[in-house]
Amino acid sequence: MKLTLKGARVIDPASGIDRVTDLHLAAGRIVGLDAHPDFHAEKVLELSGKWLLPGLVDIGAQLREPGPRYKGSLESESAAALAGGYTRVAVRPDTSPVLDSASQVRTLHDRAQEVNGVRVVPLGALTQGLEGRLLANMAGLQGAGCVALTNLRRPLADARVLRRCLEYAATHDIPVHFQAQEAALAAGGCAHEGALASRLGLPGIPESAETTALAQWLLLIEQTGVRAHVAHLSTARGLEMVAEAKARGLPVTCDVTMAQLHWTDATLAGFDANFHLEPPLRREADRQALRRGVADGRIDAIVSGHLPHEQAAKLAPFAASEPGMSSLETVWALGQALVDEGVLDPLTLAARLSLGPARVLGQGGGGLAAGEAADLAVFDPEAEWTPSGETLRSAGLNTPLLGRPLKGRALLTLVEGDIRHSGFL
Repeated sequence: MKLTLKGARVIDPASGIDRVTDLHLAAGRIVGLDAHPDFHAEKVLELSGKWLLPGLVDIGAQLREPGPRYKGSLESESAAALAGGYTRVAVRPDTSPVLDSASQVRTLHDRAQEVNGVRVVPLGALTQGLEGRLLANMAGLQGAGCVALTNLRRPLADARVLRRCLEYAATHDIPVHFQAQEAALAAGGCAHEGALASRLGLPGIPESAETTALAQWLLLIEQTGVRAHVAHLSTARGLEMVAEAKARGLPVTCDVTMAQLHWTDATLAGFDANFHLEPPLRREADRQALRRGVADGRIDAIVSGHLPHEQAAKLAPFAASEPGMSSLETVWALGQALVDEGVLDPLTLAARLSLGPARVLGQGGGGLAAGEAADLAVFDPEAEWTPSGETLRSAGLNTPLLGRPLKGRALLTLVEGDIRHSGFL
């Protein structure tokens, strides 16, 4: 279908465009912006007052397949991603079974094609079973379609195993993603180590759990030359270390979850298990530093950290509950809140949610140039809505935003010009 999206505020971080204009689509591709006298649309959508962006891209979300369906499925979590304005999601390998073989990756690709929802991009396991001892078949995973490898927050047996993983990945030019946490320092912890955690009787995870692990990784990245991505930064010192590594020319990028930009460990005073996250929410000083890092570009991407759970997983006492938050559908509203606060401008928000993560994945996209795939999201910045069991698509309702009014929501999400989510048509 030849389609014209008319009168929206078009925000394209790749070109720096931020103006009201028209966008024309045909055969799943972007034809161009502004007036096209020779373009005759079969359908015109009037989008006055709406924001039109490249489709959002996420890194490291858990879509729960393969795995226990009571926590979610590819159908439910793909629908949640589309409802959040996402067109591409790089998924975690800690599924059941683990994505540590080419056959598992191909099976996931087949299921994603059946669902016909968000684009699913796999992250493969760095080690067999994510157990941190034996290297996974990295070349095989790359050949099956994995864009990067990761052991997530799972510890590796020792520094020698880590070095071998990075050397092998560098040899095959396979990017490695990691979440920096020294297992021994974080063992048993569930909250930021500080006065509040002590007062509440919650075992703490110190800042040094992140920075100690980060120092080891960065030294070995420098030695091996592997392309690396630091996921889910949570501390100001960790951000400084990554920025210093970038300044020295190391091939390193980084991201932060939206939760870390909005909340601090002060929220734990109510013992709401929905704030039990990995890494934990840190101090106000860390939150402010991460916000500055997003604004000035030291942080390349904002990610959802989406990890849906069934209700029972959050009913235990705080320390015994399962960490994680369902967040794909609320990221945009929280991002728009940062714009309203003056922390970010719309172009920067779009860059951190689309162009930045697309570049981290090395797959192109994240812009609105002629010839690009028509992966788009249209948001209503004035839409007011309340997350609930009726309004959320995700099987996981583990979010502290349930029942809280939000502003800003995706109205349309298009993948290759195909409308796969519609809030008003």
